[in-house]
Amino acid sequence: MAKKEEHIRKPDWLKIKLTTNETYTGLKKMMREKNLHTVCEEARCPNIHECWAERKTATFMILGDVCTRACRFCAVKTGLPTELDTKEPERVAESVELMGLKHAVITAVARDDLKDGGATIFAETVRAVRKKSPFCTIEVLPSDMMGSLDSLRTLMDSKPNILNHNIETVRRLTPRVRARATYDRSLEFLRRAKELQPQIPTKSSLMIGIGETWDEILEVMDDLRANNVDIMTIGQYLQPSRKHLKVEKYYSPDEFAELKEIALSKGFNHCEAGPLVRSSYHADEQVNEAQVREEAKKAVE
Repeated sequence: MAKKEEHIRKPDWLKIKLTTNETYTGLKKMMREKNLHTVCEEARCPNIHECWAERKTATFMILGDVCTRACRFCAVKTGLPTELDTKEPERVAESVELMGLKHAVITAVARDDLKDGGATIFAETVRAVRKKSPFCTIEVLPSDMMGSLDSLRTLMDSKPNILNHNIETVRRLTPRVRARATYDRSLEFLRRAKELQPQIPTKSSLMIGIGETWDEILEVMDDLRANNVDIMTIGQYLQPSRKHLKVEKYYSPDEFAELKEIALSKGFNHCEAGPLVRSSYHADEQVNEAQVREEAKKAVE
């Protein structure tokens, strides 16, 4: 009974401030006018009000809003996409320019219906953003593209500033949590990205509270470092709806702080960890801090 009560009532540290100011409504209006999607809205991110209203940042979700996978943690709608919008890269670039972003995060639904997994549109979006906003750093967050090395090469050839691919959960829970994805394929995807473009930092995210153990969280850290991942983010899983996986545990801010210290001790250049942390949360700061730590490492060597 106690466990069920904990699941129903969120702890105080998960309360968020809703800020719907002119910046928030302006960004929402622009996204609709440009016919663009954001993971902030589609995945019901708890930080949308902070990012849109206060930081004026957003994570663009390209390749439509219908995902070909049905992961049990994700609120993005699933099904079979019917079209591919080849003009989307230009609209994203225009929006980044209008927002005056210093750091843009570009993610996408999984498009297993496409031969290249959407890599070409990803690459064209990176190039379009760079052309219109040459001083904006670009982070890409693709699916595993079914492990296709050619698709990954197409994406990495566009030279994003950072490659982010989420491991999502621990090895044991992957079959239950992620659809059509495997733990080892994600590790291989991250390793190959680094092999293709060694100078581009790689990043991955882990959500916790689904039933993993503390030791399994540390195992994920070790596996990511063994595959040369530079940045890690760790956040609390929140159930989007009753149809999705239930929360098994709410980790405290102190536990997240401890995980951050452990991650840094294992060699990550940066780790963002907290109850409301998501993969692209404060992404601009993550890149800057990781770069400083990397340069410090080289200085010591």
